[in-house]
Amino acid sequence: MSKDDHFRPFPDAGEDARHAQEIVDTPQSRHPAYRLAFHDPDFILRDELRPVRLQLELLKPDLLMTERNIRSTVVMFGGARIRPPEDAATAPTPTMAALSRYYVEARQFARLMTERSARSYGQENVIVTGGGPGVMEAGNRGAAEAGGISIGLNIVLPHEQAPNEYVTPDLSFNFHYFAIRKMHFLMRAKAITVFPGGFGTLDELFESLTLIQTQRMRPIPFLLFGREFWENVINWQALVDAGTISASDLDLFRFVETAAEAVEAIDAFDDSTTEG
Repeated sequence: MSKDDHFRPFPDAGEDARHAQEIVDTPQSRHPAYRLAFHDPDFILRDELRPVRLQLELLKPDLLMTERNIRSTVVMFGGARIRPPEDAATAPTPTMAALSRYYVEARQFARLMTERSARSYGQENVIVTGGGPGVMEAGNRGAAEAGGISIGLNIVLPHEQAPNEYVTPDLSFNFHYFAIRKMHFLMRAKAITVFPGGFGTLDELFESLTLIQTQRMRPIPFLLFGREFWENVINWQALVDAGTISASDLDLFRFVETAAEAVEAIDAFDDSTTEG
């Protein structure tokens, strides 16, 4: 017997919502005050209801992923502006054109991890991206090409609002709150990969690293694709020299260049943790 087959002595919320639409039209029933609170968008969107909206945004994707029996994920962070090689000629800068190789690696990495995920019937190592273009599209695309599922965690922005076409439809989520979206990236994370990107990618990179550094999150494979890019963007050694991080903090992540190298790094991490 499923949970929906259980005897219910009272009408459920859906029934009441339908009945409320069928009531006699009167001045009282037309007034917003008469709407069921949970079925009243004007009420739900009030500033005072922000804590409720935060809770709903945390709960909805978690429930749906739990219903799909998704136990663990492989996170792919990376820039929305990175193009596939066939579009590299229209990139705004030579550097951006050169970064198109990471679209290829992201796509291949997602394909390899999704083939591995199939051994657990799509319950472990499920690819999760931000659901948009660029590296995110490459990740969802590689998963789809492997015949598997993947998750997209989109967010409402003036641009890039539509999810890319490769996200599994019933695992395509949309967010209002960046903070809740980032929680969902990490709640099931078994590995984190970070490809070249901009402010959003940097935000995701440093928040994730901070959680591991401060032991608020257990250590997991943390892979940065493209040593040259990341060492140009961030002077890691300067942070050590200034004493703002410890030298050992640089061991929380490692650089990789290819999808195959990333898979090897994940396996090596698993081996070391098992031996320990």
